[in-house]
Amino acid sequence: MNVIIISLIVLGVTGLVAAVLLYIVAQKFKVEEDPRIDQVQEVLPGANCGGCGFAGCRALAEACVKATSLDGLLCPVGGAPTMAKVGEILGLAPVEAAPKVAVVRCNGTCEARPRTSEYNGAPSCQIMHNLYVGESACPFGCLGCGDCVAACTFGALSMDPETGLPVVDDEKCTSCGQCVKACPRHIIELRNKGPKSRRMVVLCVNKDKGAPARKACLNACIGCGKCQTVCEFDAITVENNLAYIDFNKCRLCRKCEDACPTHAIHAVNFPKRKEEQV
Repeated sequence: MNVIIISLIVLGVTGLVAAVLLYIVAQKFKVEEDPRIDQVQEVLPGANCGGCGFAGCRALAEACVKATSLDGLLCPVGGAPTMAKVGEILGLAPVEAAPKVAVVRCNGTCEARPRTSEYNGAPSCQIMHNLYVGESACPFGCLGCGDCVAACTFGALSMDPETGLPVVDDEKCTSCGQCVKACPRHIIELRNKGPKSRRMVVLCVNKDKGAPARKACLNACIGCGKCQTVCEFDAITVENNLAYIDFNKCRLCRKCEDACPTHAIHAVNFPKRKEEQV
C-alpha cells in the first residue's frame, strides 16, 4: 500500500515540476502578437477563399498589419469597403482596385461544337482533361462537367443546360479566383468588371490555326487579326493564332465585335443596338 502511495506522490511531483518547467519555457519563448491582427480579421468577411493570395483571412490580416502600404493587398470578397475599414485600423490609405469578375472564355455551345464522342467516366473536368481531348474535337474548350461550379462557394456559377457552358452571375461573383484554379483548361479569367459591368471579351482560347479551330468550333477565334486592325487603342494582340483584349486599354468602342468574322468577340452587358431590337 505504501508503495502505491509513494508512486502516486512521485508521479504527482514529477508532473508538477514538468508543468512548471513548461510554463517557464513557454513564457520565455512566447511570441507577442500584434492585437491589430485580431481587429483586422474581425472586419474581414471570413470566407477563407484564398482569393487574396493568402491561406485565409487570418493570413491576410497578418500581412496587412506587417505591411507599410496596402498596395497589392486586397480582399476580393469584401472589396473596397472592407479594405477601407482595414486602412482605418492600421492608419494606412486603402489602394483603389478596379472590381473584377470571372469570365468564361469559351463560347463552344452544343450547336457550335458538335459532340464527337461520349464520356462515361466520373463527372469531373480534371479527370476528363487528363484522359483525352473531351467530347468535342476542340482540345481547348470547356469540358462541361462543372468543376468550376463546385469550386464556387458563393453560388455565382451555374451550368446552362442548353449551351453546356458555365454562366457567371456578376452580382454574386466575388472574384475569389477559385473557379480559375478549378478549370483544367484555363478558360476562366478574372477581368475588370468594367463601367456599368460592360466589357469586351474574346470568348475563345483555341490556339490552333484558323481552319482546324473553325472545324472544331464554329465560334472559335481564327486569328485573322481583323479585330486588331480596327482597334484604335492598341488593346488587341494576336499571338499563337488567338486574339486577346487588354481590358486596361479597351475603350468599349465595339469595333472589334463588328470586325470579327466568327463572332468570337462578345460585348457583355451593353444595351441592344437598334438593329438588334428589330
